[in-house]
Amino acid sequence: MVVAHCRAVLHGHSVFAGGGKVGICGVVLIEVKAGAPCVRFYGAMRKELLSLARAEVPRYTSYPTAAQFHDGVDEAVYRQWLGELTSEQSLSLYLHVPFCRQLCWYCGCHTVVVNDDAPVRRYADLMQREALLVREAIGDAGRVRHIHFGGGSPGLFGPEDFSSTMAHLRGLFDLDADAEIAVELDPRAMNDEAVANYAACGVNRVSFGVQEFAGHVQKLINRVQSFETVRGAVNAVRAAGIERLSFDLMYGLPGQRVADVFASATMTSDLRPERVALFGYAHVPWFKSNQKLIRDEDLPSSAERIEQAQTAAEVLCERGYVRIGLDHFALKDDTLAGAVGAGLRRNFQGYTEDPADVLLGFGASAIGNLPGGYAQTDKNIRSYLDAVDARRLPVVKGLVLSSEDRLRAAAIERLMCDLSLEAGALCEEMGFAIDSLDASLAATSIFEDLGIATRSGRDLRICEEGRPFVRSIAACFDAYFVPSTQEEPRHSKAV
Repeated sequence: MVVAHCRAVLHGHSVFAGGGKVGICGVVLIEVKAGAPCVRFYGAMRKELLSLARAEVPRYTSYPTAAQFHDGVDEAVYRQWLGELTSEQSLSLYLHVPFCRQLCWYCGCHTVVVNDDAPVRRYADLMQREALLVREAIGDAGRVRHIHFGGGSPGLFGPEDFSSTMAHLRGLFDLDADAEIAVELDPRAMNDEAVANYAACGVNRVSFGVQEFAGHVQKLINRVQSFETVRGAVNAVRAAGIERLSFDLMYGLPGQRVADVFASATMTSDLRPERVALFGYAHVPWFKSNQKLIRDEDLPSSAERIEQAQTAAEVLCERGYVRIGLDHFALKDDTLAGAVGAGLRRNFQGYTEDPADVLLGFGASAIGNLPGGYAQTDKNIRSYLDAVDARRLPVVKGLVLSSEDRLRAAAIERLMCDLSLEAGALCEEMGFAIDSLDASLAATSIFEDLGIATRSGRDLRICEEGRPFVRSIAACFDAYFVPSTQEEPRHSKAV
């Protein structure tokens, strides 16, 4: 397929594909298939929705969000919560590896660059010791349904460290036979020995950080990896018997054009990962200093971000993917697609069908989600290591959940996952008065007026055109939400 550069006038707007500017109504791209041009129109969005796309709102991978965490949740509180867990409560484990060989300039994760393996090996040893401390505090632990290694670059764990960590976890916890074991990997750092070891350790899902295939964009984000590199990594893990693959793509990157996003989404679909996550780049240089290496003038405008997001989504859906919630896509026969409307969840890793009752976080900056509330470990790697070395659980902040927090968390999760909410029924189910969320429902009237949501009694539905704004609609149910100001930005853009 060839993507041709073109210019057209649609709905009174000049629209460019390729290196030029694009209009808010969308972009025309010409696909040449079997020698015959096929004109397609991508990225359409009504002009009056542009201000909504510019708004800054939380991502709602948790509620309340991490902005509400405080130091009142410490080791003592965390130990109490762990001690209250029972064997009937299923578990998920998240292990954070905060190291990389090279820092990507767009990155918003907690990670540092290391040039040798010694710090990584010490970290692996102490993270195993943290897992032991947690297991001892639980007493009678439930079965583990899911293990996820995130980062950073978990691939910096060599085969010996990864094998010993998995063996340690299996010795501490009772893993389901069909538990998902997922690892985030860098396609540039793959080798046959590591891939074979992942398969031998039971890894059955690999997530690749792709972001964008266009070389000029890769240079501006300091992450250069060719399509051939990614395709080789995909072939390697599939040859080892690891069939479940996920890709991360991004829009809103410096120098990125609609045609780049179109091409990257197309090439991604050619490789057929079972899942694709499509994230908007959040430019927060006041929070992540590495992002200061990205120039503001290189970033796409809000209108261009919208067109990029819509274009990628439409390409993926045309090529056999089902849209999941806000920003995930899955092939029709993938279990995530099957969970839509029937058990889809949202957590710190995004959308999941993981049904576990408890999420335990291990490693520096990891967040756990327990019935009592959220608990986060020390972000400072040295402080984290010192605490574990002294046999202390390294939790330094978190949040005790109130009953109202749980109600609002459930409401926001259903909106984020299902694009709908039966607010009255949810209130009754959770022991609240049926009208407990009425004020939040009333606040969604602005979205009704724009025609992107409908309300019947206490039932709220978000239409397909409103999908990109689900975070903004969810914010109506956030009792802590304070809109960002130009002087004090807090969140990422809605689109």
